[in-house]
Parts: sequence; structure tokens; C-alpha cells
Amino acid sequence: MGKDIFCRIIEGKAPGRIVYQDDEVVAFWDIHPKAPIHILIVPRKHITSVCELTEQDALILGKMALVADKIARQEGIFNTGFRLVLNCGPDSGMIVPHLHMHLLGGRRLGGIC
Repeated sequence: MGKDIFCRIIEGKAPGRIVYQDDEVVAFWDIHPKAPIHILIVPRKHITSVCELTEQDALILGKMALVADKIARQEGIFNTGFRLVLNCGPDSGMIVPHLHMHLLGGRRLGGIC
């Protein structure tokens, strides 16, 4: 496992408000939310970013999307809409070098998309 904060949250060595976990994925609240609902969905396996995915890792993105769907329903934003974001590299705004998906919702979201 890597040494980043997400790895430490996954290992239980750093605090995180976990909302979902299974053998492959952990989801927790972002500590700097950009929307009323801002949850990060992270693979347990340390993968630096989308740019580092291998053929063997490709299925994890689908699993992350399914988990996002489940959490959106749990948080009551499934019917009103939500955004999923994957950043890759420093110019994207990626701060933690660990693959993660942002689940954002709870209000009308503006922005570039």
C-alpha cells in the first residue's frame, strides 16, 4: 500500500468519515467539500491515477461508479442528480496521488460540464 492520506484512511491509521467499504473500495466524506454532498470513492489498491491503470485494474472504475450510484441513493441525491469527477495529474487539481472519484451533489452544480 502507498503512503498517502487515502491509504492511511483505508488502513484505519488516519480518521475518515467512512460511508461505504467492501473488499475493493472505500468511500468517505471529503474534508474540503465543494458541494453539500462530497464523497470520495477510492480503491483499496493503491493506484496513482487513471493514467496508471492497467488492464487488470480496469474493472475498478466500474465498481467505483456502482458504489457512487449506491451512495447517491443512500444520500437522497439519485433522483435530483449528481456529478462524478475523476482528476488526473496536478493541472486537473488532483492533490492526493491515489485514484479517486468525487461524488458531488445536494444542490444545482455549475461549472464547466
